[in-house]
Amino acid sequence: MKMTRRFGVVAMTVLGLLAVAVPASAHVTVNPKEAVQGGYARVAFRVPNESDDTNTTKVEVYLPEDAPVASVTTMPVPGWTVTVAKRKLATPIEVHGSPVSEVVSTLTWTATSPDAAVKPGQFQEFPVSMGPLPKVDKMVFKTLQTYSDGAVVRWIDPPANDGAEPESPAPVLTLLPAAAGAEATPATDNTLAVGDTKSSGTDWFGVAGLIAGLLALILAGVALARTRKEPAR
Repeated sequence: MKMTRRFGVVAMTVLGLLAVAVPASAHVTVNPKEAVQGGYARVAFRVPNESDDTNTTKVEVYLPEDAPVASVTTMPVPGWTVTVAKRKLATPIEVHGSPVSEVVSTLTWTATSPDAAVKPGQFQEFPVSMGPLPKVDKMVFKTLQTYSDGAVVRWIDPPANDGAEPESPAPVLTLLPAAAGAEATPATDNTLAVGDTKSSGTDWFGVAGLIAGLLALILAGVALARTRKEPAR
């Protein structure tokens, strides 16, 4: 009985830790999540389909008005078209010694056919290259996700000051200060590229290590319980 009770306690601890490690639900994110101020980054907006019976047919990403970016280009996504909307700046920004008065405001991807739409249980990435990145601590990309039945999910909530995740979080790109003396050019960009397995591989190895450690803890608990139960010889 004691061994069973000990095993149950350890198992509940394992489940609790795994519950903390696994996100409660999927939402639109930007990948990777960090880049360098003043540099160029290649990122992807990752859009999962959370519906059980409808497809995602359109994705609209709004670039933050308070953090304009001079250069924004997209990568072709098979089966999708992209529309780029621009806006005039009240105060031009200077990039490599030249003023820039017009920047991209919205990127809209639309599926060209039902076969290309994001199906239930799937996700799609929309790659973008942008820079030089503004000297702010983060960029919040409000995003609208449209489904084939006309429903629109608004991923527009900025991050909370207390660190809690809002109900409909917008994708957030954290911007880190550049190293002293570093020059911002596309050729020297060291941001992880879209699909780079270095970041995701590290995450998976970390999860695997956590699971292995927890299993070892369970086995140790069982062995200790058996040892205490066996009579002395």
